[in-house]
Amino acid sequence: MKKKNTFVIFTVTLLILVVPLVAMWPLDEFDWGFADFVSIGAIIFGTGLLLDWVVRKVDKKYRLLVVIGIILAFFLIWAELAVGIFNSPIAGN
Repeated sequence: MKKKNTFVIFTVTLLILVVPLVAMWPLDEFDWGFADFVSIGAIIFGTGLLLDWVVRKVDKKYRLLVVIGIILAFFLIWAELAVGIFNSPIAGN
């Protein structure tokens, strides 16, 4: 069952990454490099694996709180990498 879940998470990650890849063709404002795709792909895939692990291992009464925390952390990291809302060194220039 775990290998099937990992394959589904990997497939969904690739499908999500197709959206910016297709958007880059007609739009000049949208310019991602290979490192951008690798980094956000790793973040999405890692978040998916972590959520899968939480659903399988964490006690039911804490599960929702942990899932919300993981999703919130994902969006904060994504926003920081995208626009640098916290002005940290990982945001780039």
